[in-house]
Amino acid sequence: MIIVIVLLAIVFIVLSSTVLKMHPLAGLLLAALGVGIFAGLPIDKLAETIGKGFGELMSKIGLMVILGCVIGAILDQSGAAIKVADVILKLFGEKRPAFAMSVIGAIVGIPVFCDSGYIILHKLNQIVAKRTNKPLAVISLSLSGGLFATHTLVPPTPGPLSAAGNLGIADSVGLVILIGLIVSVPSLFLSTWFAAKYAKNVKIIEEINPIAAVIEDRKLPVAWKAFMPILLPILLITLASFAKILHFPENVMRWTSFFGSPLVSFLLAIFFSYSLFPDKATEKMISCFKSGIEHCGTTLVLVGAGGAFGAVLKETPLKEMVSEWLTRNEMSGVFLLIITFFIAAFFKTAQGSTTSAMVLTTSIIAPLLATLGFVTPLQITFLVMATGSGAMIVSHTNDAWFWVVSQFTGISAKDTYRTHTILTGLQGIVSFLTTLVLYLILV
Repeated sequence: MIIVIVLLAIVFIVLSSTVLKMHPLAGLLLAALGVGIFAGLPIDKLAETIGKGFGELMSKIGLMVILGCVIGAILDQSGAAIKVADVILKLFGEKRPAFAMSVIGAIVGIPVFCDSGYIILHKLNQIVAKRTNKPLAVISLSLSGGLFATHTLVPPTPGPLSAAGNLGIADSVGLVILIGLIVSVPSLFLSTWFAAKYAKNVKIIEEINPIAAVIEDRKLPVAWKAFMPILLPILLITLASFAKILHFPENVMRWTSFFGSPLVSFLLAIFFSYSLFPDKATEKMISCFKSGIEHCGTTLVLVGAGGAFGAVLKETPLKEMVSEWLTRNEMSGVFLLIITFFIAAFFKTAQGSTTSAMVLTTSIIAPLLATLGFVTPLQITFLVMATGSGAMIVSHTNDAWFWVVSQFTGISAKDTYRTHTILTGLQGIVSFLTTLVLYLILV
């Protein structure tokens, strides 16, 4: 009976946002209440359970999500994102512009939402296409593929960060970053190949924001300053992870853990970002904080609501029933990865939001981890990768990302389906296959 209740709740979550046009927050909370009531949980404790689940997840990753959004706003308003793109383009040269754009997207997509990153860099698409005499659709699709790859697999973007928090490895986010970067690499080559082969004849129906000879009138920051907000947190978090793995002296590990915590590393990146604004730095940084906080508001409430839904599920017999079924049938770790992948793909395709798909999927999977033997940070990291891979499949008309790529490139919805939608599906499959291979080798 409980399985039917949960399945109906999942269907309601999907229909509430797609058919009833409800806000996902309302859908998630109503589903959590419905599951609690029909599963026979104590009514007097249900609201407390929902509030506790919301608060516990926020306490783990709420500040990280906010600061990650602030860093994204800094990259946008300072021109650092454009500078990063320009440097990488020069590095790869004009012979490989599509792959250069894919790499640019992957780097910018680590701290920045993929839709925001695409909007920031869409002018660069036109410049690169004009400089290299390549079709604009090829350049644009390569960029979108790179942005999407890291957006779903590499923290601090909210999707993988929320998944890690839901699955109890918020303290091992450095490991998630490292594995996520590795898993995302094949997707970059796929994006370049697919764009060159299938987007070269796509017609641009309208030139969006025609460009001049330069990207912007304002002076861009120097390269090392532009890269710093992205690379500093990654380096500090990764160093802290390696310090634990390699068993550094205790005093060294204490300091690397402090500076390598996501909260402190993000704050340091933000502090040093003042140097990106030579004039009126304080005023402009306040603007970045305001913009970043406003941008991540919806994400925060969705993440918290997903935590609330997961908390209610943990109080039901679902964990014991599903765990017993999986263990009785001697299901392996690979099977759980496959199940996780398909659940995330279902949520993503049905309701459009990558972040919501990852939050919902991990909320359902989290109660099963210990019973199925997923206890180490490395094992659980591969579940995050399976979730992120599934949450790529597929971006279509119920997804804002679909319309950002279409409208800021100037291609029709029909051609966006034929290129962007198919690419996101292939990216999810390739990323999941990479995840399986790494899991079989490393676990």
